[in-house]
Amino acid sequence: MKILSAEFIKSCTTPEQFPADGWPEVVCVGRSNVGKSSLINTLTNRDGLAKVSRTPGKTRVINFFRLILSDTQAPRLFFIDLPGYGYAKVSKSVRAEWGPMIQRYLENRPQVRGVIFLVDVRGPSSHDVQTCQWLHALGLRRVVVGTKVDQLTRRERAPALAVLRETLALDPLEPVLLFSAKTREGRDDLWAAIRDLLQKDTGQEGAG
Repeated sequence: MKILSAEFIKSCTTPEQFPADGWPEVVCVGRSNVGKSSLINTLTNRDGLAKVSRTPGKTRVINFFRLILSDTQAPRLFFIDLPGYGYAKVSKSVRAEWGPMIQRYLENRPQVRGVIFLVDVRGPSSHDVQTCQWLHALGLRRVVVGTKVDQLTRRERAPALAVLRETLALDPLEPVLLFSAKTREGRDDLWAAIRDLLQKDTGQEGAG
């Protein structure tokens, strides 16, 4: 699949600012500094499309990126970069604003087709566990991605993956995709998972 275009559209803090195109949306969710921006840049082959901050917790808005694809089954979509969670140096008042904003978006946005749930493969945090449970409660389709796999040796991967699965209490049949923005490992597998999210949605709509 070829990406014909990828561009940043806007940053939003209220539902009134969200794009009204009605395009399907795939949402990146994860703690601060887990690699959401790097993942978007790697998936789109556009260095700098999503700004990679050296200050965890800096993103305080919902960022929308518009993609045009060569895939005839899913020719267009938005990637959504949500604010990262779990960074201690962000004030409680700011974190209190993020939570309701993100919740309103995920609960009331019918365009959302699924979530890319990013977790540092070296070990989930308590915030990751809570977010995993929350996404499950919302009933959203998700793709669990273990990021920064290049930081592990081949021998360390299986034990780390086992800990991740156990900590997040994942279903034994739910896959975890390993990903590295540095080496681009997992890029094709993740695109296949995204395409599956979009095509499943199309099939469900057609069956209704």
